Amino acid sequence: MQPRSNKNSAQAASISTWLEGRSLDDWQKQFDQEGFIVFERVLTSAQLKAIRSALAQYLDRDITGRNEFEGHKSNRIYALLGKSPVFDALVTHPLALAFAEADLGPECLLSACLAINLHPGETAQPWHFDDSHYQWPRPRPSLGVSTFWAIDDLTQTNGATEILPGSHLWPDDHINGAVNEKDFAPRMQRDGDPGARDDAFKVTMPAGSLMIAKGTLWHRGGANKSKSSRLIVTPQYCPGWTRPLENMALAVPAKIARTLSPRTQELIGYSIHSPFMGYVDGRHPKRLLET
Repeated sequence: MQPRSNKNSAQAASISTWLEGRSLDDWQKQFDQEGFIVFERVLTSAQLKAIRSALAQYLDRDITGRNEFEGHKSNRIYALLGKSPVFDALVTHPLALAFAEADLGPECLLSACLAINLHPGETAQPWHFDDSHYQWPRPRPSLGVSTFWAIDDLTQTNGATEILPGSHLWPDDHINGAVNEKDFAPRMQRDGDPGARDDAFKVTMPAGSLMIAKGTLWHRGGANKSKSSRLIVTPQYCPGWTRPLENMALAVPAKIARTLSPRTQELIGYSIHSPFMGYVDGRHPKRLLET
């Protein structure tokens, strides 16, 4: 990974609209210190409308979560790049990629891309950190960057994501109320809220806003005590030498991959991590899209 001081100035210029007069390096220092950052109103109303339209047919099916982690009163829609081209621009948004590439390297991959819709009555999710599946002891550098795009307003009552600021630096692999194997068992439900904490911070933000979090940050989906559902889309990134959560080669068929932007193609695996990790039959995988 190149030193941050050597970043291309063109990258900072392309996202200057959202930096609020601060330098990219300044934002990255805050990201390193707190483990998360928020940019408000990044997406336009037209972009939000297009995303809602693309998700509508899947949300209408109202398929709810299979366990406590997914949420018994939540809809999760996976493999978004295989469902609509509208998500192409979202996973390659320059603001999100600026921080993903700074933390994970320019050869990073898309690890997952899903929508999460919390219905009224949904309970708080177990605490977790998004790169825990790598099972490397903490404290350590993050092996992931998660982005949370607010498609609806996220409020104090409708299930805004809760975080523990600075927890990306904690050595703890487990905290009270953290996810465990039982939370993935069908029909298993927790009693009350064993993860309630005084130091939890609800990330409220208007629709169109973006939260970026390090993969080691402890967080959870909040309880929805409102009368309306709340929707987010969360593309997540990992280093190019690790295995993504979702198998993008199967989630996004080649005929669809051919229609995506070159950067998105790279993010879903049509790329090489130096010197030659990711080749197919001894050749660059993007050649498969040319046949």
